[in-house]
Amino acid sequence: MANLLTGIRLLLIFPVAWAIAFPEFLSATILLLLIFIAIASDYFDGIVARATGTASASGQLFDHGTDFVFVTSSLAGAAFAGLISPLLPVLIVVAFSQYVLDSYFLFHQKQLRMSFLGRWNGIFYFVPLLCIAASRLGFLAEFQEMSHFGIHLLSQLLIISTIASIIDRSMAPLRK
Repeated sequence: MANLLTGIRLLLIFPVAWAIAFPEFLSATILLLLIFIAIASDYFDGIVARATGTASASGQLFDHGTDFVFVTSSLAGAAFAGLISPLLPVLIVVAFSQYVLDSYFLFHQKQLRMSFLGRWNGIFYFVPLLCIAASRLGFLAEFQEMSHFGIHLLSQLLIISTIASIIDRSMAPLRK
């Protein structure tokens, strides 16, 4: 059941990323609904896995990998649309690769080794997507310029926090 919830998010990757890059592809309301479904599936998949005793390292990798592809693809769509810097999706690729590689190869763990900052970044990567979809709602049209400024500012803050996370994870072996 938990993997089914994660699979829903996997199926939403293309339509959400495409709709963010090309606003005419889906209505703002549908886009916002799909993003909320993705967030809900992300929230509940771990709860369901733990409640049913099916939590596993491979399930965690599937969940986090799906989150990674979802937010990176969607933020790449936002970069294509000129709403955020293309640096953010690139840095997310670097940070996630580092997360997986150092968890399994550097620290020789059998599951992903989360960090405090990386966890919060992973949550906050969904926020610009929500803001982009909300800014396209008809009743918010008059605030679109201000919304785009806020989205750009948020993406800059996420770039800084992602760089900080990459540096923090790079320093982890020195702390051992």
